Amino acid sequence: MSGLLLINKPQGMTSFGVVAKVKRLTGERHVGHTGTLDPMATGVLPVFTGRATKLCDFMLCADKSYTAGIRLGVVTDTLDITGKVISRADVSVSVREIDGVLAGFLGDGKQTPPMFSAIKKDGVRLYRLAREGKTADVPARDITVFSLVRESEPDENGEFTVSCSVSKGTYIRSLVRDIGEKLGCGATLSALVRTKTAGFGIEQCVPLDTLTAENINDYILPADTAVSGFPRVFVTAPQAFRFSNGGALCLDRLPRVDFADGEIIRVYSKDLFIGLGAVSLCENELKFKCLINPSKEVS
Repeated sequence: MSGLLLINKPQGMTSFGVVAKVKRLTGERHVGHTGTLDPMATGVLPVFTGRATKLCDFMLCADKSYTAGIRLGVVTDTLDITGKVISRADVSVSVREIDGVLAGFLGDGKQTPPMFSAIKKDGVRLYRLAREGKTADVPARDITVFSLVRESEPDENGEFTVSCSVSKGTYIRSLVRDIGEKLGCGATLSALVRTKTAGFGIEQCVPLDTLTAENINDYILPADTAVSGFPRVFVTAPQAFRFSNGGALCLDRLPRVDFADGEIIRVYSKDLFIGLGAVSLCENELKFKCLINPSKEVS
C-alpha cells in the first residue's frame, strides 16, 4: 500500500501521532509525514506510505500557507498560547499600525527559530533543551514571506487573524513573536491552520477520524501525485531497468532536450512511475535519485 494521504490534522495530536494511526490502519511499517505541525495546529499534513516515503524530502522544500490567530499583549515561553506566560502588556495599537508592521515583513528576511522546535543543536533537539530550562544560540535563517494579510480587526482581547504564505523553514510562531516586538506590546500565536502546502489545499484533505482500516485505501493517492510539479520523461524498457538498478541515463538518449542542471525529473516507463532522477549537465546524465516502482522489464 504505497502512496500519498492528504490528512487534515486534528488539534491536540502530534504529527507523529497521525503517522502512528496510519501505520495501524494500513499495516505498513514505512509511513512518514512532511512538515511537522504542532499539536495545537490543524490543517494540511501530507503522509506517505510504503515506498512513497522516499518522496518525503522532496516535499519538505515546498512553500506553505497558513491562517494564524495572533493575541497581542501576551508573550509565552513557547511563543504560543500553550506555553507559560512570561509577560503581559497593555495594547494600544491601531489597525493602521498593525497593517504597516505586517507590510514590513513582506519579502526576504531573517528569522530566529523558536527554542521549542525540532531543530538540532549539537545533536540535541531544541525543545529538549527548552524543557530543561536551557537556551542555545540558534543562527537566524533566510526566509521569504510572500503574503501577509490581516483578515480581522483585534477584538476586546487584542486577538485577530492573518493569512500568510511563506517559504520552507519559516516558523509562524517566530513570525508572530517578531510582529509583537515591532508593535511594542508583544504577541503570541493563538491558533494555526495550515491551509496549503506543495500545491495541496485543505479542501483536498480527509479528516483523520474519517479514516478506517476498511476505507483508508480509497484515500491513498498515487505516489507521483506528490511530485507532479516536476517535469517527466518516458524511457524505454532497457533504460527503465537500468535506472531501477541505480544506473544513470544519458541525456542525449532521452526525449526531452531542455534540461536544467540539478533539475529533478520524474522517470516513467509507459504508465509506471519508476522514480526520480537529477540532471547533471557536466556529466550529460540523469542520475538516479530515488526508486518508487522498480521496472523488471529488460527488453
